[in-house]
Amino acid sequence: MHRIATLFFACTLFFSACNTPVEEAPPVGLLADSAMVVSAHPLASEVGADILKQGGNAVDAAVAVQFALAVVYPVAGNIGGGGFMVSRMHDGELSALDFRERAPFSGGRDMYLDSLGEVIPKSSTLGHLAAGVPGSVAGMYTAHQRYGTLPWEQLVQPAIDLAANGFLLTEKEARSYNSHRERFLEANTVAPAFLLNESGWNPGDSVVMKDLAWTLTQVRDMGAEGFYTGEVAKKIVAEMVRGNGMISLDDLAEYEAVWRDPVVFSYRGHRIISMPPASSGGIALAQLLQMVESYPLADWEPHSAEKVHLFTEAERRVYADRSTHLGDTDFYPVPRESLIDAAYATQRMASFDAEQATDSEDIASGEFSGPKSEETTHFSIVDAQGNAVSITTTLNGGMGSHVVVDGAGFLLNNEMDDFSIKPGYPNAYGLIGAEANAIEPGKRMLSSMTPTIIEKDGQLKMVVGTPGGSTIITSVFQTIVNVLDHGMGMQEAVAYPRFHHQWKPNLVYHEVDAIPSEIRNALQNMGHTLQERGGIGRVDAILILEDGKLEGGADPRGDDMAAGY
Repeated sequence: MHRIATLFFACTLFFSACNTPVEEAPPVGLLADSAMVVSAHPLASEVGADILKQGGNAVDAAVAVQFALAVVYPVAGNIGGGGFMVSRMHDGELSALDFRERAPFSGGRDMYLDSLGEVIPKSSTLGHLAAGVPGSVAGMYTAHQRYGTLPWEQLVQPAIDLAANGFLLTEKEARSYNSHRERFLEANTVAPAFLLNESGWNPGDSVVMKDLAWTLTQVRDMGAEGFYTGEVAKKIVAEMVRGNGMISLDDLAEYEAVWRDPVVFSYRGHRIISMPPASSGGIALAQLLQMVESYPLADWEPHSAEKVHLFTEAERRVYADRSTHLGDTDFYPVPRESLIDAAYATQRMASFDAEQATDSEDIASGEFSGPKSEETTHFSIVDAQGNAVSITTTLNGGMGSHVVVDGAGFLLNNEMDDFSIKPGYPNAYGLIGAEANAIEPGKRMLSSMTPTIIEKDGQLKMVVGTPGGSTIITSVFQTIVNVLDHGMGMQEAVAYPRFHHQWKPNLVYHEVDAIPSEIRNALQNMGHTLQERGGIGRVDAILILEDGKLEGGADPRGDDMAAGY
């Protein structure tokens, strides 16, 4: 009999993994025979697994998970944000769906600058002006129109039930709700009562979202039009008017999700399929893996000095390229093929010194002869037919702009901060942009989201992705290397401690105890500056084992859970 299997919250495994070396056996994720969902919230994972049991395919389950996350995981799950989907169907068909938010038509490159040309504090991160035109509902509807098998209404209904009947907060969720209270009060024209609790939220408290249930009902009954036209759209625009935002009825009515050609490349005999611009993820991942492929990573310890040094130097060069060359290809001629050419990767690493760190001030982007958050969430799904979906979706910062559409019950994103709001000015994640990512009406802002699928010998091998703002790319990179080079299982690879470098600031960020003290000393002697920080990313991934079983890796840094049968 099929049954839903639930993965434990493996926090203890994460902390033991950080204190390397360890003697006990590495953690093993949930194993399933046929199908699996791994997401940021147990209820969303169970919703997706239920859809798979009802005969739905991976895209059907993805639609249901996306809407469920909008209810139970509002810090990043959303209908007021956007994201990207990479899919591989069982017949080998590949696709990439861009449902990234867009700048309002009335927006422009200087919209966050004062009369002296200086950035107005918080203008692109908090409040109504920070919101781009949402893409999530259009993305899910577009994906379902092409690949869905179950009725749309059946996929949206579980989220309506969760919003109308309520759900219980976990400890981490209660803490998150409480930490955002002051920003909710600051950003909203009408206080969002369903997110506020005068005495503070506690684990086990029930949250009911009646207004969101109403909005989802419009989406269930009318599809994408239930969000982008009609009463929901009017409520969004009324909210914009009250808070001096820019999203108009025309912005909403003209929004479209767009099918793109995925970024496809090889690494150690594997075929890697990832997201193209307006995400920087696929191109950056291709560059990173190509830059390190010639090195004997399997012979090195996962966090040896030589490996951390090599990865840092590769990341330094890739993020410099990202800052100059990447943006929305509908508005800017991104040199995509040149950037992912293996010869270019070799050229970029020609200045690599195995004994000494490079100063980021001495690293610029590459040149070509032709024209050239941290609260996101990711889920991975494989169905019984072998269809695979990798989706990363976001509001950008935690709870996005903190603006709740009054009467509609959902949060709006603050994705406008992902544009280059001023040349050389870092966004909330410290990323620096240039002309390629300047604000233009209707343009999609650059992202780091890296939903990825891997094949081996024509067969599905892995589905992977993560939230984490600027750390998304490096987290996916390290997780892939953990499996393909270091031979880790999925749960071990996901839980393993991580580090990150992004060109500027010139720091190697690392999780607590991720790098042993003697390795830190060696890196500092090479010229690296290290800085300890909290958890990096929350990878949710699925590995297809040699016997055909699926192993789910649910990141113990959060409440993430795998469910399957």
